Amino acid sequence: MARTRSTEATDEWDEERPARRHKAARYAVPVAVAGVAAATIGLVPALANSGGDPDLPKVTAEELIAKIAASDTQQLSGSVKISTDLGIPGLSAGSSLGGMGGGQHGGEDGDEASAAPLSKLTELAAGSHTLRIAADGPEKQRVSIIEDAAEYSLIRNGDQVWAYDSGSNSVYHATAPQQERSHGKGKHEERLPKDLTDATPQELAKQVLAGADKTTSVTVDGTAKIAGRDAYQLKLTPKGDTTVGSIRIAVDADNGVPLKFTLAPKSGGKAVVDVGFTKVSFGKPKASTFEFTPPKGAKVTEQKDLDRKADKLGQREELGADDLSGLNVIGEGWGTVAKLKLPGGLPTEQHGEGAESAAASQFLDKLGDKVKGDFGSGTVFSTRLVNALLTDDGTVYVGAVGKDTLIDAANAGK
Repeated sequence: MARTRSTEATDEWDEERPARRHKAARYAVPVAVAGVAAATIGLVPALANSGGDPDLPKVTAEELIAKIAASDTQQLSGSVKISTDLGIPGLSAGSSLGGMGGGQHGGEDGDEASAAPLSKLTELAAGSHTLRIAADGPEKQRVSIIEDAAEYSLIRNGDQVWAYDSGSNSVYHATAPQQERSHGKGKHEERLPKDLTDATPQELAKQVLAGADKTTSVTVDGTAKIAGRDAYQLKLTPKGDTTVGSIRIAVDADNGVPLKFTLAPKSGGKAVVDVGFTKVSFGKPKASTFEFTPPKGAKVTEQKDLDRKADKLGQREELGADDLSGLNVIGEGWGTVAKLKLPGGLPTEQHGEGAESAAASQFLDKLGDKVKGDFGSGTVFSTRLVNALLTDDGTVYVGAVGKDTLIDAANAGK
């Protein structure tokens, strides 16, 4: 079947941009739940197909996976839609981008870091969002989150990383050291804002396929038309006690690029997260797409200044080996449970000080279900994808597994 491939430069960022507006009220998400939400971004549902399913030559699952692995496409641009429904109470689909995320380091001048990328992840944890993306090789990438009245953009051009939040007219800037660009990831690279660029169908597909093992059934399940492109549907079905029902990856039949990533919960109903192209071109983006100059009057925050401030306050946000010394991984594949210890345990009437600890304990009880076992007692917090058991002694068991699996892990005391 003949196919045409666009080689024209895209004007994706030449469109009129949303006007800036004052910051709107921001929603609060418990830190632990926000972490779970961020970890699950990129796992689910499906965009409506445009047109009928194409008639393509038959391929096996192995051939399709090999096609993805062999894909060398490094230039593309287009629009991606992300729809997320983790089922977490308090996450609002109506939260806005204006000044989103607040400061990463708090304090009276916490807004100084409002453009820092890490704070944007919670924006994608609920509702539907439109992203414009562009890439020209591994060192030129751009991702913009588009809403009615604001835009947030993350741009990497060589060793320069910029982020701009139009809602607060704030800018974030970081520099990747030369040695990291030549020799792979370094310590600094792991702190660079890659979270949003990782929330694409290509990166999500790579992560899931890399982890597929004997606990996963992989098949080819028909074809689809995605963003006007012919695609095969690769279906991954986990085995064992897991909250994940299936994952579908729509693979471009011509170049092997994943065009859509869909994860459906075993409980049924609406998909948890839907990530897919609605428009895509594999031509070379304009060089100006990756150029950025801070707008007049914008407050620019340097990552090195945030690092210096965090060091001074003893609040460095890096996660080192020492921080993970209490982490234990139980099981394998989709049934994996992570166990870790909360420093100081949980606030209870017996463990804490007075009415504040008692109130905190009662608040946690309202969010989850009390359970008991050989381990003692605790509370299970559930989303449509991830469940967590917090025991009264401050031990956490978390995974994309059922409640009984968490309790069994706690009873085993591993």
